[in-house]
Amino acid sequence: MSNNSENLPFAFTKFNYLLMGSGLVLILLGLILLSGGGSTDPNVFSEAIFDSRRMTVAPLIMLAGFVLEVYAIMYKPKKQ
Repeated sequence: MSNNSENLPFAFTKFNYLLMGSGLVLILLGLILLSGGGSTDPNVFSEAIFDSRRMTVAPLIMLAGFVLEVYAIMYKPKKQ
């Protein structure tokens, strides 16, 4: 039996990995933006958890990161 794995191309190119890394950075940035807003006293309610950064911006950035991850996995370069 011969081993034909030497002739198979890689599934992903350098560009795919670059896109995956960018998507991961966006997801981590969204998680960082989601953090905070809590109160030091558990008996006191803090309105800071409902600001626009945590309710709108962070989820949209995370969604963009997940969409970029899917695109990076599905992206196939054109043959030259």
